[in-house]
Order: sequence, then structure tokens, then C-alpha cells
Amino acid sequence: MSDSDRIFRGLRTAIYAVDDIARAKAWYTKAFGVEPYFNEPFYVGFNVGGFELGLDPNAKDRGAGGSTAYWGVANAEDAYAKMLAAGATSSSPVSDVGGGIKVAVVLDPFGNRLGIIENPHFDPSSVS
Repeated sequence: MSDSDRIFRGLRTAIYAVDDIARAKAWYTKAFGVEPYFNEPFYVGFNVGGFELGLDPNAKDRGAGGSTAYWGVANAEDAYAKMLAAGATSSSPVSDVGGGIKVAVVLDPFGNRLGIIENPHFDPSSVS
């Protein structure tokens, strides 16, 4: 199948519902170590490794019952520790799910699930 025939081309954006956009912007800036590229009262957007992390103060479905977007990392233990140090709480500690793949989930200070995945089989060059 050619690129033009593919309907789904991979993760582009993960949007998290937050109740305090200023506090959330500060937390995500610290936790991910990047400044937002889009910064408005109705939406804050970060470029994290070529993918969008968005903060939406008007979204209705916030908290741990929502979906989980997994963000790729080189070292799951290091990323998990960084998120906890930034003020996240553990939902699911780092675990090896087989094939050298490690995952963890933390809850941001706003109750959203933030997934971490270390996947040695993922080829970043395949992202289009």
C-alpha cells in the first residue's frame, strides 16, 4: 500500500482536558521541557518530538477515565521518574510487557492519563 492509499498515518495529536490552562501550561512546559508553540486562552499546543500535545480547558471528558496516549521515550524508567518529579502521580509503574517494550502511566495534576512507552521496535523513520 502506498502512502497516498493509507488512511491512518499514525499519532499526530493528543489533547488533554485541563481545568486551569495557565497551571497546565506551566506543568507541561516543566514536565516535557519544551515551550508551547501555540498559546491561547482556549488552547495551548506543544510540539513534542514532531507530535502535538494539546491542552483544552473547554473539553468535557477530563480525568483518568479517558483515553491514554502513549508518548515514546528512550528510557521508560527515566521518563517515569521525570514525570513523578514534575508532580505527576503514578497510575501504573513501569512494566515490561514483552519484546523489550516497557510502558507506564502517570496522572498529570489535572487527572489525565499520560502514557509512556519505550519500544525498541518502533522505527521513527516510518512516521509520515
